[in-house]
Amino acid sequence: MNWDQIEGKWKQLTGSARERWGKLTDDDVQTLTGQKDHLVGKIQERYGIARAEAEKQADAWSETLKETRAESATAHP
Repeated sequence: MNWDQIEGKWKQLTGSARERWGKLTDDDVQTLTGQKDHLVGKIQERYGIARAEAEKQADAWSETLKETRAESATAHP
């Protein structure tokens, strides 16, 4: 899923984000708007990791969303 899609569906994806990054608070998730830079910053802040690693995690998560979406589309023709 690309980041424009993530932004547009952020409210539906907050549960997935919280599941992936348990250290993000409810407030963190609610104030984020699905923009990659903001999410990466919060991941970096909460986990104390380098920006490059946070970006890598965010990109991996978006790829997982893409795969999940593809699987759903083939399961429900």
